[in-house]
Amino acid sequence: MERKITQQEINNIVWKACDTFRGVIDPSQYKDYILTMLFIKYVSDVHKDKFGKYLEKYEGDKERAERAMRHERFVVPEHCTFEFLYEHRNENNIGELINIALNDLEEANREKLGGEDGSGIFRNIDFNSSNLGDAKGKKTRLKNLLTDFSDKKLDLRPSHLDGNDIIGDAYEFLIAHFASDAGKKAGEFYTPGEVSTLVAKLTKSAPGARISDPTCGSGSLLIKAGREVGSDNFSLYGQEANGSTWALAVMNMFLHGFDNATVRWGDTIRNPKLKEGDVLMKFDTVVANPPFSLDKWGADEAAADPYNRFWRGVPPVSKGDWAFISHMIETTYEGRGKVGVVVPHGVLFRGASEGKIRQKTIEENLLEAVIGLPANLFYGTGIPAAILIFNRGKVTGNVLFIDASQRYEPGKNQNRLGEKDINDIVDTYRRFNSGELTAGVVVEKYAYVATMAEIIENEFNLNIPRYVDTFEEEEAIDVLAVQLEIEVLEEELTAVQQEMKSYLEELSL
Repeated sequence: MERKITQQEINNIVWKACDTFRGVIDPSQYKDYILTMLFIKYVSDVHKDKFGKYLEKYEGDKERAERAMRHERFVVPEHCTFEFLYEHRNENNIGELINIALNDLEEANREKLGGEDGSGIFRNIDFNSSNLGDAKGKKTRLKNLLTDFSDKKLDLRPSHLDGNDIIGDAYEFLIAHFASDAGKKAGEFYTPGEVSTLVAKLTKSAPGARISDPTCGSGSLLIKAGREVGSDNFSLYGQEANGSTWALAVMNMFLHGFDNATVRWGDTIRNPKLKEGDVLMKFDTVVANPPFSLDKWGADEAAADPYNRFWRGVPPVSKGDWAFISHMIETTYEGRGKVGVVVPHGVLFRGASEGKIRQKTIEENLLEAVIGLPANLFYGTGIPAAILIFNRGKVTGNVLFIDASQRYEPGKNQNRLGEKDINDIVDTYRRFNSGELTAGVVVEKYAYVATMAEIIENEFNLNIPRYVDTFEEEEAIDVLAVQLEIEVLEEELTAVQQEMKSYLEELSL
């Protein structure tokens, strides 16, 4: 029996391919080249595998096999295959050949790989760019890239893979590593895996759910939210403002087998694309990690918003957090929709227009939980964040507060949530949701269930320390023992000084 390629082997091969671009362009850019090449390799291998099976089925009749291939997931013209590009790796215009292949692959699969405006997902990826160096350097780098991906062990035919999600998980592996290298820019396309897992578990959707992420980045959180359903009976929808990142999200969906996912390119606040006719689509679950306190988010247009998303108030020009929250709430089904959103702590207590929006949202009894996370979890910022859970089918007027700021696994450059840390948060939330944790219940130095009256008393300020007491009493000091220790140290110091003095006298200093 032929040995199948493992997740680790794929990860190692594709990560090695990154060496081609290290030191030449920024990691936030070379991710596009590596991930696109992985997508092309996968599509080519699957196409080759299917074509071989049809040839066998039709006893070598190439015409019948080609006709059958037109009904497969992707139509792949011969010059768009990885094999064709590898065979032409020594050509001086290899960058141009790759660009042509990407463009023609889009054209052959317009419905799947095209955007609403007629252009495709590879529009922002240029393998012939001067960013890759001069003509000689560019040719060498692209040749090396194709050579790395030609590794015989990197056989991405489904029958040769040790698991159904192995390609999608390799893609996620790469995105996570690119994020760790990309610094501040990483937050534009990736949410740390443990945070995505936590949000997905807290908003776990029922079978049949419509799930959305209006700032989906590369799609990792949206995919995890779908997986939490526990069956294939769900639909995924996303929108992303950055064109290159939108392309990553579309490819990510295909590599995970979510061919029917709908991911749009555009600014969610200024130009929401997930619509049914002239109205915004409604979802059972909406999850997101929007950009923290986004400046110039579209406040100038918000007052006249045709979808009336900001009827509770317009957030300040320089902080778009509540704009995204308002959008998310307004796009969930009344009576049952749920929202899970990652926010900076300022959202919990800032005043002015934000305070008024927060008050109205609380008075509607939509807020279900406030969960404080540890500092230094996110790429590009060390500030601690929080997760807010809104529930349009909420039964009681109580709100769960969790202070998980000290529950993490420390890292050299970045902290992370451990499995137990995630499970503790989810378990506490589910106990609250089931009615086990009721008003006034305290989970010592970790959680508290507040009533609406308490939140009103705190003037709708959601700052977690107002509700969860994490004060640690300092150990009582034995003053007498400390005084005795000081006296002993003083005696020792006097003795050392006397000894030093005698040495200096011997040296006539």
